[in-house]
Amino acid sequence: MKGTSMGKQIVYSPKVLTSPNPHSQATLAGNHFYTATVALDVNGKVVGVGDIEAQTTQALTNLTHLLEAAGGTIDDVVRVMIYLSDMRYFQGMNNAYKKFFFGNSLPSRATVTGSFGMPELLVEFDVIAYIDNPKVN
Repeated sequence: MKGTSMGKQIVYSPKVLTSPNPHSQATLAGNHFYTATVALDVNGKVVGVGDIEAQTTQALTNLTHLLEAAGGTIDDVVRVMIYLSDMRYFQGMNNAYKKFFFGNSLPSRATVTGSFGMPELLVEFDVIAYIDNPKVN
């Protein structure tokens, strides 16, 4: 993580693409973790073109890497906003989503449709987590 102050820290994982766009991989503000993930590999290539389950898996794997970099786990996620390019992908997204989120630690969530800057992308996850003991610089 790269810190700008004790209150706000930029989270960095070498396992996740550093975007050429003007935003961080994730942000930690106190115990609150914020990020948005898509199905890009560390080199910026879309994983699973046309395959919602593969894209969901890649995006949530990226999320897992970022949470680990901040000192958290997938169980720390409290809120997920899911953006699908088309609602027909809802069931396939859920099939892969349930491999990451299950049991007694399910976050609240909502799902909507939207369009993405890269038309090959089918899903994006906007995530908030609460990490009890975050890694700080």
